[in-house]
Amino acid sequence: QYFVTYKLGKDYTNLNDESPYAMQFLQYFGYAAQVPNLILNWINIFLNWGENLTMRIVWTVLIEVIVFVITIVLAMVDSSNWPGLFFYLTMGSIVILNAANGIYHNTVYGIASKLPFRYTGAVILGSNISGIIVATINIISISISPNPRTAAIYYFITALFILLACFDTYFALPLNRFFRYHDYQYKKGLQLKKKSAISSSIGTMQCTNPTGVISSRTSSLVRRLNHLPFWTIFRKCLPQCFNIFFTFFVSLIIFPNVYAEVQRSDQTFFISKKYYSAITCFLTFNFGAMLGNLIATYVHFPSPRWLFAPVLLRALFIPFFALCNYRPLGVERIWPVMFHWDAVYWTGGAFFGLTGGYLSAIAIMYCPRSVEPEYAATAGMFGASSIATGIISGIAVSYSMPVLVSNPELQFE
Repeated sequence: QYFVTYKLGKDYTNLNDESPYAMQFLQYFGYAAQVPNLILNWINIFLNWGENLTMRIVWTVLIEVIVFVITIVLAMVDSSNWPGLFFYLTMGSIVILNAANGIYHNTVYGIASKLPFRYTGAVILGSNISGIIVATINIISISISPNPRTAAIYYFITALFILLACFDTYFALPLNRFFRYHDYQYKKGLQLKKKSAISSSIGTMQCTNPTGVISSRTSSLVRRLNHLPFWTIFRKCLPQCFNIFFTFFVSLIIFPNVYAEVQRSDQTFFISKKYYSAITCFLTFNFGAMLGNLIATYVHFPSPRWLFAPVLLRALFIPFFALCNYRPLGVERIWPVMFHWDAVYWTGGAFFGLTGGYLSAIAIMYCPRSVEPEYAATAGMFGASSIATGIISGIAVSYSMPVLVSNPELQFE
């Protein structure tokens, strides 16, 4: 609302019609956020950054803090005479923010993959809890602020405090005995496997080369052991990577571009227009996703082999939301509205979030367990990259949804 109806809206910018910046903001926002996130996620897997993850965490959080400070300044200044420049500055800040975020999230998934099975899903649970926090702050900001500008300033300042909390908790992590134990076990397992492989190969080479000149071969072997078999790891975890990808693919086709533009059908519905999208879309989706994550902590069904079935069935939510009272900005809807009841849409949205949270958490937990323990961290990073790939693909397809419901050739009774 702050960007679309306020900073880029026709009333604030004194334009006669809605600007293309406002009409396509969510789609541009999605690409600016997820393309750098996608690229940095995949790069983070293959580049050898070293064992110390501290610098990655520190620099990414500091970059995000700087970006939010700039965003707060942009919210405070009057940009009504330069909406185009404001739009591009906003998109640039989103690109930088999510490039840093891509490295940060991928690193966190890799760290979590060293822990026991159930803790891998806790990362995605944390993401959805943060979504609830953001949605709640949004509702509070709307209720206590006299205008969208003030609400946005409160909103972004809160984000700064959350980033600083992330910074502090990372440095508190080594103080946790549970984490220290599993991190030590993981590193110990890697060292034992390397030593075992080197000893076995040296024994073989001594049998074939009794002269004992094996130093160059041993050095070559050590170099090979330090290079991960990426293709082998990816091939083994591919089924779960697909499940992760497709779950987020379907989610991002609908949320937020379609979901947020479903309008209230019954004007007497108990949630007012002011809070309708904030509650029925953002808060409901994130709460449902968090609940799904919690269920996945205790219930692991179906098995890894059959998880693809409910993942594929979830695509039925796409026509469901298209047939709700979906009214994209600046587009005349031609399709009939089949689901006129706000309660039906709201219930469907809650189930949409619940299934997305549950299936994504299960797939993410299964992914590192598809490979040997020493490769779990890399498999976890592949899973994280599959999330980013699903998100950007879903956003790309979401462009077609306004065209779909407004195309006369696709009209039906």
